[in-house]
Amino acid sequence: MLIVCPAKGTENGKWVLKTEYFDAFPNIQIELLKHGYHLAHIKNLTRWHMAEDTEARAELARYMAKEYRLSKKCVIIGMSCGGMQGIYFASKYPEYVSCMFLDAPVINYLSCPCGIGKATNEMYEEFVRDTGLDVVKLINYRNHPLDHISNLIKSDIPIFLACGDSDDIVPYDENGKLLKELYEENGKIIETVIKKGVGHHPHGLDDNRPIINFILKYDTISSDSESNI
Repeated sequence: MLIVCPAKGTENGKWVLKTEYFDAFPNIQIELLKHGYHLAHIKNLTRWHMAEDTEARAELARYMAKEYRLSKKCVIIGMSCGGMQGIYFASKYPEYVSCMFLDAPVINYLSCPCGIGKATNEMYEEFVRDTGLDVVKLINYRNHPLDHISNLIKSDIPIFLACGDSDDIVPYDENGKLLKELYEENGKIIETVIKKGVGHHPHGLDDNRPIINFILKYDTISSDSESNI
């Protein structure tokens, strides 16, 4: 477990959970530290979804509230497989999530890692090894990240979505676009930036201020936060 504390201490009661690739593209979390956010991360068993990782995040949320006297709600930063991890967590424990920044999130396993469609399948063997799921099992699988979007919609969790239009690892129209369309069809808050001519990397924007402003706007302290105990 990693916890990074801001210079301002606990005065704003807020924190951010980066769900995967802690060291990668850190500019957004660094900026949030400057805004007084704590930053937390727990190493996953694999980068693919394991139920144990979701439960560990719930325990972390309770720990942050009790030991650091922060809000029990966090901001999710989820990039690529981290976006998938964030969706599973927010779906099961929406009471611990205020809003989400998702960049090129894995939404549909048949696209990534299986490569059915536009995506490459360079991670497919790793996925099968780590999850025991192959493409045959996935055809009738009903636990894709996509299958959990309805829970995010029911819980009114605002999302900032960024994707590259030239991504051949997690193609936008097979993944992020599905999330965007479901949110818009249901009148929920989603702000989307499509990065022209950009592939899977880099994550984030050339100017991250829209993401930071979105988080500052929609990250509200829970009224029943354990940080007030």
